[in-house]
Amino acid sequence: MLSLLMGFASISTDIYLPAMPAMGQALLASPGAVEWTVSGYLVGFSLGQLFWGPVSDRYGRRMPVATGIMIFIIGSVLCACAGSIGSLIVWRVVQALGASAGVVLSRAMVRDLYEGHYAVRMLSTLITVMAIAPLLGPIVGAQILSIGGWRAVFGVLAVVGIATLAAIFTLPETLPSTRRHHEPLSRAFLRYGELLTTPRLLAYTGAGAFFYGGMFAYVAGTPFAYISFYHVPPRYYGLLFGAGILGIMATNMLNARLAHRIGSDRMLRFGTFQAAAAGILVALAAWGGYGGLWGLVVPLFIFASATGFIVANSISGALNVSPERSGSVSAFVGAAQYGSGILGSGLIGVFADGTPWPMGWVVALTGVGSFLCALALLLHYGESRGQKD
Repeated sequence: MLSLLMGFASISTDIYLPAMPAMGQALLASPGAVEWTVSGYLVGFSLGQLFWGPVSDRYGRRMPVATGIMIFIIGSVLCACAGSIGSLIVWRVVQALGASAGVVLSRAMVRDLYEGHYAVRMLSTLITVMAIAPLLGPIVGAQILSIGGWRAVFGVLAVVGIATLAAIFTLPETLPSTRRHHEPLSRAFLRYGELLTTPRLLAYTGAGAFFYGGMFAYVAGTPFAYISFYHVPPRYYGLLFGAGILGIMATNMLNARLAHRIGSDRMLRFGTFQAAAAGILVALAAWGGYGGLWGLVVPLFIFASATGFIVANSISGALNVSPERSGSVSAFVGAAQYGSGILGSGLIGVFADGTPWPMGWVVALTGVGSFLCALALLLHYGESRGQKD
């Protein structure tokens, strides 16, 4: 259940990617306007997390996540009924506001139930299962499109939401009333300012957020780099992209096994160093064309695979800084990650020049930024005992 909730972001986007051209034709919209259905979703998803975090710290996890899924269902139905691209973008934002509850609260629920390396292991396991969505989503979406058209894709998402809503009530409440915060929500929202003044939390958050910026640049830039620049047939692009997903799954499984032995802070530093080194190689390959297509594919695979060592460890570290407000911290971390993702993918569009170079320098800068944040943790705080024991 937690994997399903955490995967709502991928499920809601990847499954409808094959339907985007058909949506544009049916709604008489340009490709750029259709792309806004993705951007609008990311904006809603990022902002929505900031709302659900404090709400869950006050009212518990199960009621807010159920409310969020109901909003997701309503948004999915309205997307299926949209008569223009403008209304579709608006309903995608609504859909994202609901879906964000499942993602942010699933992380908080893990922190409610587990601590230290147990939390890291559980997060790694959830992310491994969640990574199946980007692999299967486009395949399933293409089949739905061929059978029922693009509106049926959103209908299926509504059905998934209904099934998830029913299953949520089989889950126990993970935040007992004795651990909830009963201050007014207005005060709880203002506490985000306090999080911004917590250097250790910002370091963990920055390590993950910088990396997310690079990953979204990777997602936005590789179709043009592989297909347009290196003339890879579109049917083979999925294989190259899928290899990165398999790498992510493998490193998450490895992290789940090693974090309690080596320490999650050390695993985080290793992963961010891997991302920085691979990012620099990506930039060199994109700038000079060294190695041709494979000179770009191989370091990008290494960069994407660092996900398994960075995401779970950075989230767990941030949650351990302020465990009594895990909902708000999870929301803060998630909003930072997806906010930087919007920035990373946006930079690819702004500086697009028909070559892989914009993707290369964005991936390199974000990889180095992620490593510097992880290094700051060591220089200023040393090894975190709670993260090793």
